[in-house]
Amino acid sequence: MKLISRAFGAYQTNCYILESNSKQLIIDPGVGATSWVLENVTSPLAILNTHGHFDHIWSDCELKSMLNIPVYISKYDSFMLEEDPYGQSQPTCKADILVDGDEEFKIDGFDLKFIHFPGHSPGCSVIEIEDLWFSGDFIFENSIGRVDFPYSNPNDMKKSLEKFLKIECDKRVYPGHGAPTSIKREQRNTPYWLGAI
Repeated sequence: MKLISRAFGAYQTNCYILESNSKQLIIDPGVGATSWVLENVTSPLAILNTHGHFDHIWSDCELKSMLNIPVYISKYDSFMLEEDPYGQSQPTCKADILVDGDEEFKIDGFDLKFIHFPGHSPGCSVIEIEDLWFSGDFIFENSIGRVDFPYSNPNDMKKSLEKFLKIECDKRVYPGHGAPTSIKREQRNTPYWLGAI
């Protein structure tokens, strides 16, 4: 598999394109990502969203229309794609696949799993594809997602971090902002964050 990424917008939100057998998945296309995505896909299959915050979904609707591909998002965050709840004048549309908690999918040769880690947002999820984790705003290098936004929930985040601590494997983690890290590295920091929330 080949992975490329670029950060977009005021919040430098990472958009990822994962390629296998000349087919691509697009993950979290944020503000201004459309042109870059179009330049780097030849046979795109789907748009996958880790959660519904505007800086991660901004280009979903434009790319969905231009490429005629489905959008996947947690059912708990789908309203953010449809309603512009943060008043950012983001483009709105409906997702095609509403992910229900922890759910596995096969997309034309890609085996992937959404793992639900609510707290930062109701539907915040990690997208696991083989040995890669796309963690959105759940886990960052040496940090976690904020829980003081509208629709965030500190208690849910604590439960999610406890769930995260039980993950036994180690995988490379590609977050929504900043540099890559790993599961084991961030598990070492998790007790601190549990105490800080």
